[in-house]
Amino acid sequence: MAEAVARGETQAGTGLEKGDSSRGSRGAAGGASLARGWALPAWWPLAALTLLAAGLRLGTLNLQSFWYDEAFTPVHVLHPGLGATLRAFVRTENTPPLWYVVVWAWSRVAGTGEVALRLPSALAGIATVPVAWGIGCELAGRGVSGRRAAILCAALVAFDPLFVWYSQEARAYAFFVLFAALALLCMLRADREPTPRRMALFALAGALALLSHYFAVFLLIPMALWLLRPRRAVGEAARAEGEGAPRRAARSRRPPPRAAIAAVAALALVGLALAPLIVAQGGHGTQWIGEWALSARLEAIPQYYLTGYSAAPLGHGIELLVALAILAAVGYGLWRVLTPQESNGALLALAIAACGVLLPLALALLGADYLAPRNLVAAMVPLSATIAVIAAARRTGRVGMALGALVALALLALSVDVDLSPRLQRGDWRGLAQVMRGGPRERVITTVELGAAPLEYYLPPLRNLARDTLVRVREIDETGYLPLAPGAGMPPAPGFTLAQHADVNGLILYRFRSPVPRLVSEVALRTHVITPHAHPEVLVPGDGSASTGAP
Repeated sequence: MAEAVARGETQAGTGLEKGDSSRGSRGAAGGASLARGWALPAWWPLAALTLLAAGLRLGTLNLQSFWYDEAFTPVHVLHPGLGATLRAFVRTENTPPLWYVVVWAWSRVAGTGEVALRLPSALAGIATVPVAWGIGCELAGRGVSGRRAAILCAALVAFDPLFVWYSQEARAYAFFVLFAALALLCMLRADREPTPRRMALFALAGALALLSHYFAVFLLIPMALWLLRPRRAVGEAARAEGEGAPRRAARSRRPPPRAAIAAVAALALVGLALAPLIVAQGGHGTQWIGEWALSARLEAIPQYYLTGYSAAPLGHGIELLVALAILAAVGYGLWRVLTPQESNGALLALAIAACGVLLPLALALLGADYLAPRNLVAAMVPLSATIAVIAAARRTGRVGMALGALVALALLALSVDVDLSPRLQRGDWRGLAQVMRGGPRERVITTVELGAAPLEYYLPPLRNLARDTLVRVREIDETGYLPLAPGAGMPPAPGFTLAQHADVNGLILYRFRSPVPRLVSEVALRTHVITPHAHPEVLVPGDGSASTGAP
């Protein structure tokens, strides 16, 4: 209504005085022509949001150093041959193979630098923005509602610090988000027009999602069930009512299209084909999930969405402010009352997001606990779509879009804050390695498990010191992070004195030196790691400059 009034006022304000109709008509025609010449194309908001998303992801792609999971890939997984890479991947990873195959091929061309290995994820994150635009259009309809929802949905995906974070990580999560979102878009289009081609595209997108992350199955299950639901025979119902048939004939339903059955069957076959790989991988490296209290993980899920992966240091106050902005936008949309199209679209997106979270939660309660908040990142796309459809509903007018824009700007501010604040970034193992360069070659490094792969990446060549051995060194470098063990800063072995203490954005280094090489036991080094309750790692130069032997 407000838009109609605005249009009426515009027309009244540009109306022509009587007696000047001829010249006024020519002037109006010229003005309209000039306005059309200067008008922006309809797709300009999508282009602007995609460019902003690209700037957020590409502009700071090498700002942060690799953390453990990222560095582990080039150090222990990627090999010159694809076969060797796949064998290492099966032994060490718990993710489907798509990302590793893509990155292996890309690394043959671009190398294994930070930007090179993160670029596929960044491109996937950028591509998710137009997919989110399409999701908003499909859920809210093709008219004004769809365009408004598309703009807001794309903005949330472009700016949310959680999506930006995983778009800058050399892991499979950005692929997971992209292909799960693409499967949702293809499902919505196939539901609107259930042709074999559209169903095949849904099956393809769903297969790529499954090949990117196993948790894609929890999002694909509700999508598949939605496509397989019996449909109301609209045309037959109308004819039946017109011919005076009983009312129950108007409520007749048709079975799902054969193309839908074929698409879901294809996805089931992909899932079955992955089953042997899941068994072979055997849950490597997932012990940390069970060590993290389930209640704390559930608390982290909304925190990740509202403020990003690393924003815990900001405190719950910032998280509450973002939540209140979202609640205000959603509450206003619900108060203004959604159209049936908007209501159905929001409920469908919310149901898919809920399945993406609640199904793995149910498995965790049954004993198969792989519920890590980062494994739920793709479920945040339909959640964003739900917020966008409600907040940008047609009846909310400019107020709804303003509230939605406030949410998007808050998320953008948080994403920028990550780039400006080292405390919100990944551990600066690259900076720590720069401090550790130099000194004698006969040295040993003790660190926490999360520091082993990054130090191997930034200080090659390094290798793990064998258990229960001795090593002859002139320098011992102890690394870790807060909180520190009570003995931190004390010499780990006789004859060594503290030569340097450094704090590199929260990563701690104690460097001890001896004037002559001394034998030190691996056991003594392992028990002196400066971060308590962390799995210790002991690294020595891989070139043999630090001699080792049995005690």
